[in-house]
Amino acid sequence: MRHSNLCMIALAACLTAPVAVPAQTRVAPPASVESTPLAPPSGAAAPAQNAPSAQAQQGQPAQGQTSPAEPQPVQPPPTLPAPAAPQPVQPTPQAPAEPQPVQPPPTLPNPLPAPPAQQQTGTPNPNATLAGKPGDPSDVDEVALTARPVLALPGQASWDQGFQRLSESINLLRAEAGKAGLKIAGRPLALFVETDDNGFKFEAMLPVDRAPDAAASGALANGVRAGQSPTGRSLRFVHTAPYDDIDSTYETITAYLEAKNIVVKDAFLEEYVGELKDPGDPNLEINVYVQPK
Repeated sequence: MRHSNLCMIALAACLTAPVAVPAQTRVAPPASVESTPLAPPSGAAAPAQNAPSAQAQQGQPAQGQTSPAEPQPVQPPPTLPAPAAPQPVQPTPQAPAEPQPVQPPPTLPNPLPAPPAQQQTGTPNPNATLAGKPGDPSDVDEVALTARPVLALPGQASWDQGFQRLSESINLLRAEAGKAGLKIAGRPLALFVETDDNGFKFEAMLPVDRAPDAAASGALANGVRAGQSPTGRSLRFVHTAPYDDIDSTYETITAYLEAKNIVVKDAFLEEYVGELKDPGDPNLEINVYVQPK
């Protein structure tokens, strides 16, 4: 119903509206066309069929056409140059080398002399030992002994009087060194040259700063003479105990030599680092040197 009403309203509007009639307009007749054709626009090319080119009239191909190429004569290949023959290399003569002067070998500096056993001030050290360093009571060390000038005094004693006789011999050597003008240069020594059940024979020694000259030797008395200390490879054992217990140290030495199968000289050398004042001194230190054969 609602759709029918809308259609009727639209139809009525169409019937009542006036129709517009267009007005008549008079058109002028066209002008006469001239017989002269229109010139082509500038830049435009004329058709090829209507304007034949001068080239066509002369029998030449028109532009854009390709004329057959005329045959060209064949050129011979270029002649390659012949390879150059190798020339032998002439060795350049070498001038003989001029002999160079022989340079003498550099002169080596003279070796420095070994430092003296005494102190650097030149004053002899009365406490110097043959090994030059302290020993270890718990070990055995090998040292090399060098000869030193000594004053020597032979002697002998029983085992009971051994300590006293050694002390007296050392004191006598010190006195004789003072009278001869010699300075003590080390600890006193005793070389045991023979032993038995009754006692021993020894040679007490006292290191001095120099070998006595004739005048000094003439001043020596009481059997004292000039000599030298033992030299060579030695084994050093250290005894630090009363002198009365030195037999235990020699037992240790004997056991060590047997275990190592070392054959030694019969002479034993004792060096008294401590003073022989009391045979019961527990701090008495003695170096015992044994020399293998």
